[in-house]
Amino acid sequence: MNIEQYYEYCMALPGVEETFPFDQNTLVFKVMGKMFALTDVDEFSGINLKCDPVKAIELRAEYEEIQPGYHMSKKHWNTINPNGRLDDNHIYSMIYDSYTLVIKGLPKKLQEQLKELS
Repeated sequence: MNIEQYYEYCMALPGVEETFPFDQNTLVFKVMGKMFALTDVDEFSGINLKCDPVKAIELRAEYEEIQPGYHMSKKHWNTINPNGRLDDNHIYSMIYDSYTLVIKGLPKKLQEQLKELS
């Protein structure tokens, strides 16, 4: 996967905005103001994605490309190497899982607003 594919996929999801809240290199994607994905735009060597804690452990055990979240809560975030042996569809699936996990944690009012955008 390259950064253009990553960017286009994330931006195509309803309610998503791109931000650079930390520095000029760290691209953060948010849904309804909540972060679900981030990466360094210069290196694109890792994508941080939110993940169910149990599933996160399973994925890390199965794939060497998936590690505990770099500079994130190791329980709730994974860092995925987009240049490893994982195929793009698997990475897209993990991005979507992160997106939906964040949506599930939103207040009902924001979830309803998001449905109106879809």
